[in-house]
Amino acid sequence: MSGKDSKTIGSSMEETKEYHQRYLRAINNPVRRKILRALRESDGTVEALASGTGMDERTLNWHLSILEYGFCVEKEESEGKTLYRLTKEGEVVDYME
Repeated sequence: MSGKDSKTIGSSMEETKEYHQRYLRAINNPVRRKILRALRESDGTVEALASGTGMDERTLNWHLSILEYGFCVEKEESEGKTLYRLTKEGEVVDYME
């Protein structure tokens, strides 16, 4: 993956370091890795993810916000629903543990 394809490469060394810290914080948690795996199997709605992970929606939304801030998921609004999808950075969960 080139730097242009990665969301974790900034325009300066300091910015890149900050992006990497955000990313590592996001994926360095077993609960968030569970969410990333569940996202592959669901339609990307909070309801489907809550069902797939057994988490309440409030806790799930908190973890999803960290995953979004860490470049692992992207959020989009579609037909009045919020949908989450994995980014290339979020797909790394396939290679962890």
